[in-house]
Amino acid sequence: MRILVLAALPEEADAFMPEVGDRLPGDWPSVRRIETGRHLVHIATTGIGKVNIATAAARLHALHGADLLLTLGTAGKLSALAGDCFWLARAVQHDYGARRPDAFVHYPAGAWPMGPAHVEPYEAMADPGSALPHACIASGDAFIEDGAYAAHLIAALDADVVDMETAAVAQYATQSGLAWGGIKATTDEANQESAGDFHANLRAASRRAALAMERLLDLL
Repeated sequence: MRILVLAALPEEADAFMPEVGDRLPGDWPSVRRIETGRHLVHIATTGIGKVNIATAAARLHALHGADLLLTLGTAGKLSALAGDCFWLARAVQHDYGARRPDAFVHYPAGAWPMGPAHVEPYEAMADPGSALPHACIASGDAFIEDGAYAAHLIAALDADVVDMETAAVAQYATQSGLAWGGIKATTDEANQESAGDFHANLRAASRRAALAMERLLDLL
């Protein structure tokens, strides 16, 4: 199986099968090619944000082919869902919609942002047996350091964790007819302490997610 694993940050990508595989030439995205015996894996460092990761997914899909797209790395914790490392079963973009005088109204990415509000998360492939809690991830081009907004994401989108990339990968995969999934470990609680917590916990959370992804690949 040809698997494309996408991580925003070098810490997240480098934690996955460290020092294994060959670095491919090119400045962006940085890619490491790993042959596991059953799978051909390209692990890429895409940079932060939805545009970076969706562009990288499209470019690498065209260059190397892919049967499966996976996101890997870290996220902020929103809900009371138990755990600190999650299988991403659903994804939704939290910054797509309509800015109205009294509220921001959410719609599915790419849909007309008009009329009655509704959200349709992208559904990931079936969990092959990760044994991780299943989470809904909300993605948007903003780092969340606001407890009130975190509570809004729970209420409006039924989100459990938040990042800046996964829903864009889910959208690209869905439009391209590819399966997708993801594993994210949490660094912070999307509140006023998040910037410091993120930096303090980045490497440990990255390794936690990477180990879970390594185990997942053995199940595929």
